[in-house]
Amino acid sequence: MDSRARVLLILSENVLGEARVLAGKATVRLKLPVSLQIILRALIEEGLKRRNHPALLANIEAHANMIRRTRRLARRRK
Repeated sequence: MDSRARVLLILSENVLGEARVLAGKATVRLKLPVSLQIILRALIEEGLKRRNHPALLANIEAHANMIRRTRRLARRRK
């Protein structure tokens, strides 16, 4: 049996829009209903398979730095 967990993702409008476009293209090409959830699952799984890919690591680094800057600025405002 699959063990499953629920995850909350907060995505920018641009990323969400691109995922919706991909879902639409997949629906047309496969002639099957493809939800946004299916697209996000597939993207996460494929990304995890490429864990040593330089572009993936660069993306992770960029997001980690952005979060660090955001938190630093939030602490300064208090």
